[in-house]
Amino acid sequence: MLMRFILASGATNLADGVALVAWAWAATLLTRDPLLVALVPLALRLPWFLFSLPAGVVTDRVDRRRLILAMDALRAFSFGVTALIVWLASPLPAAPEAGVALPGLFAGMVLAALLVGMAEVFRDNAAQTLLPALVGPDRLEAANGRLWSVELIGNALAGPAIGAALIGLAVALPFAANAAAYGVAVALVASLSGRFRAEAAGPRDWRREVREGFDFLRGLPILRDLALITGVWNLLHQAMMVALVLHVQENLGLSAGVYGLILSAAAVGGIAGSLLGPRIVARMGAARTAQVMLLSSAPAFLGVALAPGAWTLALSMALFEFSGLVWNLVVVSHRQRIIPPALLGRVNSLYRLIATGMMPLGLVLSGAAMAVAEPVFGRPVALVLPFWLAAAGAGLLTLWGWRAVGRGFARS
Repeated sequence: MLMRFILASGATNLADGVALVAWAWAATLLTRDPLLVALVPLALRLPWFLFSLPAGVVTDRVDRRRLILAMDALRAFSFGVTALIVWLASPLPAAPEAGVALPGLFAGMVLAALLVGMAEVFRDNAAQTLLPALVGPDRLEAANGRLWSVELIGNALAGPAIGAALIGLAVALPFAANAAAYGVAVALVASLSGRFRAEAAGPRDWRREVREGFDFLRGLPILRDLALITGVWNLLHQAMMVALVLHVQENLGLSAGVYGLILSAAAVGGIAGSLLGPRIVARMGAARTAQVMLLSSAPAFLGVALAPGAWTLALSMALFEFSGLVWNLVVVSHRQRIIPPALLGRVNSLYRLIATGMMPLGLVLSGAAMAVAEPVFGRPVALVLPFWLAAAGAGLLTLWGWRAVGRGFARS
């Protein structure tokens, strides 16, 4: 059953990788305004802030397999509708420097992105709580490593390259392909058998249930600190990513195909992290591994800012994926191991509210920083400013997080 679950996650992450290029590139075909371009990824990430708490309560109340099925079906529907409206609007007119071409289409894409983002919140929370029901506690690092290596192959290696190739043929094609990929995932998850519902502890009361999760998270400072570190890192990473697509297009003069290949090359670093991560943790220990991965983030941001071309940019992004994947391997496995199954959905959702809910703020800050800097420093400098700000923020985060991580793991 674990292999079918991993294959289903691979299919959904292949779709996510295709969407990584498709959403951003399609937005730039309708507007060149950085703030408006940021609206689409913002719509994808905002649900992490809005729905993380409800997702935790729902995950601990219902059959987690059925919840995954429903959310993947919703994403298939949303991508199918997006493909249809983009196809009906094609060929797209030239994007204006200010404002939006085809406002109705742009609004439809933003709404579809919101639905996809909401479904992802519920689906991913349920998926992380379902994995401990498939493997024992001693196999979590290995299982997570296998799961993420397959996900990375789809999400960051094959997906972006396929997305770039499809969008080069027709803007609607990657969205249609995603609808099919989620259909495959639905079929695979539907074939899983077993009990995937947590045992209820007392009568259902969403306020009490959220409070129980909050009390557990507050009682373990290491979980709180790891959530804060991950949240700030995600904020900085999203600030970089929204600027990256415009930087690649305008400053480096690269095509959609090369952009997809850069993201795919970065995935090689992530796959290496997923495969080598369990060995690194076994040799260095969880605390030291997390500290070293945190330390590598500031140099990676600097590498993106200073990269003069596609090859150096791809190497910097590979360092990101490697360190980020090993970090996640440590903290997610630790979280799955120490949280009781009946609380896993709620505590996991509260953790992810902090860790992932900061992403929309990073998107907004990045777009605002570029918009404010452009009249003063010019557009080329404005497009790399988020990278420099992210590097500075990562340096400060490392100064605080190094001690917090070492102290927290020693006590937990």
